[in-house]
Amino acid sequence: MGDSAPGWDLPRQQDQDTGRHRTKWIIAGAVGVTVLAIGAVLLLRDGDSDSPEGAARAEAERFLGAWADGDPEAAAAFTDDPEAAASLLESVQRNLGAEETALTVSGEPARGDMSAGAPEASYAVPFTAAFTLPGLGEWSYESSLYVARDSPEDEGWHVHWESPLVHPELVDGQTLVLSTDRPERAPILAADGSQLAGPSAVWDLSIWPARLTDPDAAWEALDGLDVGLDTDALADRVADSDPDQAVSVVSLRDQVFREHEDELRAVEGLQFAEDTRPLAHLARTVVGGIDPATGTGSSGLQGRYEEQLAGTASATVVIADRESGDAVEVLYEQEGGEPGTPVQTTIDAGMQRAAEAALEGTDQAGSIVAVRPSTGEVLAAADSPLDGGDRSLSGQLAPGSTFKVITTAALLESGTAPGEAIGCPKYETVEGYRFQNQNEFELGPDTTLHEAFTASCNTAYIGNRDRFDNDTLRLTAEAFGIGVEWDLGAGSFDGSVPDAEGASDLAASLIGQGRVQASPLVMASVAATVAEGTFHQPVLVPEAVPDPAAAPRELSAETVDALRTMMRDTVTQGTATVLADVPGVAHAKTGTAEFDTGDGELSTNAWLIGYLGEADLAFAVLLLDGGSGGATAGPIAVDFLTGFQE
Repeated sequence: MGDSAPGWDLPRQQDQDTGRHRTKWIIAGAVGVTVLAIGAVLLLRDGDSDSPEGAARAEAERFLGAWADGDPEAAAAFTDDPEAAASLLESVQRNLGAEETALTVSGEPARGDMSAGAPEASYAVPFTAAFTLPGLGEWSYESSLYVARDSPEDEGWHVHWESPLVHPELVDGQTLVLSTDRPERAPILAADGSQLAGPSAVWDLSIWPARLTDPDAAWEALDGLDVGLDTDALADRVADSDPDQAVSVVSLRDQVFREHEDELRAVEGLQFAEDTRPLAHLARTVVGGIDPATGTGSSGLQGRYEEQLAGTASATVVIADRESGDAVEVLYEQEGGEPGTPVQTTIDAGMQRAAEAALEGTDQAGSIVAVRPSTGEVLAAADSPLDGGDRSLSGQLAPGSTFKVITTAALLESGTAPGEAIGCPKYETVEGYRFQNQNEFELGPDTTLHEAFTASCNTAYIGNRDRFDNDTLRLTAEAFGIGVEWDLGAGSFDGSVPDAEGASDLAASLIGQGRVQASPLVMASVAATVAEGTFHQPVLVPEAVPDPAAAPRELSAETVDALRTMMRDTVTQGTATVLADVPGVAHAKTGTAEFDTGDGELSTNAWLIGYLGEADLAFAVLLLDGGSGGATAGPIAVDFLTGFQE
């Protein structure tokens, strides 16, 4: 998508041409100061300011210093025509948008040649101008300026203002402009080649105050969009604006605009302009966003793969007429801009839609992740609400009883049999802290490991904490890939299972509380490891992950078989019976993780993880702030698992 450096003297106009926006130069007098330089450098040299040459050099350096610092008015104050100087310097600063400016006196001052147009009793001071320009790199040239006495009798000095000072080829009425022509941004693709993000129609809404005859109707129509507009603040902006100056309101996706088009167009004074911009359609928290001011990726995959998606722009520095906007002469040009290339992900578009639709069915914030156990491919990563970030991949939360998959694996690996009695009392007290089961249930001393798992008995595991060393959980978690660094081609949190620090810390860790943390992605991968029998590191962008991480240890076949049986029986006769009628052979583990709300109260996060044995699919469902795994997360899991199979 073509565009030009922001901040030209007048608004830009764009023509559509073979899929790109071509920019017309439209330049007029500058009306304000916008400091765009990120950094500025002026190289100074000590001189003898008592001599005319030294005084001239010092004055030139002061002028160049203010210019390099991005302060046109301060620089103009050193000249004999501050108004004209400020106008041109502001225009050049805005239209080049330099990231860094370096202005260096490059030679000794020499007496000005009056026959060549130099002011009387002046000194010519040569300097080098170097600008680091976005999309172009460094552009430099040689120029010079004249420094003259204020009067023959005065010891003061000033810079003689003329347009060629800024660039030797400039004349009055002209300015310098950087124009960039960006190729259309490449899309981010789902596994089937459909677009998760790509060029889309948008509608920019604005208000023409002078034509707004019924403000109340406007505020009602805009409130009806349900896009978070503060119409009270908007009303104040409109009231304070120039009646004939458009007031920007919001940009709407085409679908949203079409849904409300009739109501919006019925309001006199509302204006609509259609445009095309890259937007995310699915997996929006993972895809990330684009900075509307710069057009560059600001988060998620859009940010990580900015160079690949954006390609390289062609850029040109021209001399342009300030009144007509016509380009007069090309000073510097970078040709050969290359289009961006798509980013291919493993997301299954249908499964992603099902995950997002399932989350829309609840008022709670939540996340759903699905992975393919045989490969580790991430098939879906959904979050609600969208402004909560990519919790699905990067959330750091206590996994609660879903972590008992790992705790149970540790017991099985140490020789505990599924049928061995480990008990399930109502309470278990450790270092003065009383642990209990949900709703304070108990199953009795003959409860087996298998029964404790399917019923999710906290006290059974805590009561057998002496079977664990402080590092047992950490070492067992390594077989599930936790503790190794993942690179799935996107940012992620890969889980944390620290060594226990005392009996109460170990007790909390055994039931997925305390300092144990995981993301929905991690817990989906835990279920996938049971399904496949070995860990496959999750991967989202395969081309970016040539060597996925491997687990440093493996589970025994006996442990894997026992876990599969327990997870299946959790569905048929345990806490996850809500999944009993889901198509496929569901295996699951529920979890309810307590957390402190910050005001002394406790709340819960509801988890459910599992896999479908016949579908090569593992998943994790998380709902925040309220409920339990089976009762709260379970129905959302059902909606997801049935949604993509319909």
